[in-house]
Amino acid sequence: MTAADAAGALREPGTQAAAARPPRRGRANPNLVIGAVLVGLVVGMALTSFVWTPYNPTRVDTPARLAGYGADHWLGTDKFGRDVLSQLMVGARTTLFVGVVAVGVAALSGTPVGVVAGMARSRWLSEGIMRTNDLLLAFPALLLAIMFGAVFGASTLTAMIAIGVATVPTFARIARARTLQVMSTEYVLAARAAGRTRLAIALRHVLPNIFSLLIVQASVSFAIAVLAEAALSFLGFGTAPPTPSWGRMLQEAQELLSVAPRLAVWPGLAIALAVLGFNLLGDGLRDRFDPQLDDRR
Repeated sequence: MTAADAAGALREPGTQAAAARPPRRGRANPNLVIGAVLVGLVVGMALTSFVWTPYNPTRVDTPARLAGYGADHWLGTDKFGRDVLSQLMVGARTTLFVGVVAVGVAALSGTPVGVVAGMARSRWLSEGIMRTNDLLLAFPALLLAIMFGAVFGASTLTAMIAIGVATVPTFARIARARTLQVMSTEYVLAARAAGRTRLAIALRHVLPNIFSLLIVQASVSFAIAVLAEAALSFLGFGTAPPTPSWGRMLQEAQELLSVAPRLAVWPGLAIALAVLGFNLLGDGLRDRFDPQLDDRR
């Protein structure tokens, strides 16, 4: 590689990656569009709950208990007379909050671990980091949350930390795999020949090139966090009452399935649409950012 080539590679990091990833044109990806719409609905419902809900979601109204659909209560009330729509709206806020924090913990912890493992000079150090990381895979999010709940008590914070810690290995593995690819490119070799520090290479060359993959993984992990939070609340290890939670709404509705099955339908539908939305969004982002998919089609 000539000096001019090295200089060009240093001036334009990621040139090769950009050349291999041409702009996508034509019709919009249906997975991306549908996923964005579903996620937008959940986010919109959560944001609206900050400024307006039909009723106070924790207000008990005994005379109105198990009321059906109507002008006063659009989706009816539960066994305590609480408005179902108001609980769904505030429950969306709780679910998204748990997802944001859990994914944030996983991304901010797992990405540096993966980058360090991918850039490590010693193969033993790299393998040691990843084998230690793999130990966390033996602890699913639900099991880890139950353990945390037994030790520290059931709460939203416990659920967030447990889900985040359980998702760290996924981000670390993805970050390491992509870092190894980036470290073998010519512009990184040129940067190393020019005397750039490993920290500078990581910040200027590695992180910008793995960012798109991390966004895709964050979307998929968000769907997992939504399911995990609902399952933990259903089991009593997640969000504690009286804060509304979709999972606890399902748990409270199970004893009334023969009397008011609608109480289980709405939180179940909300969970399903949120998980579907984030999964479709992740698939759409993967299709948009992964250049290798074009070669296989």
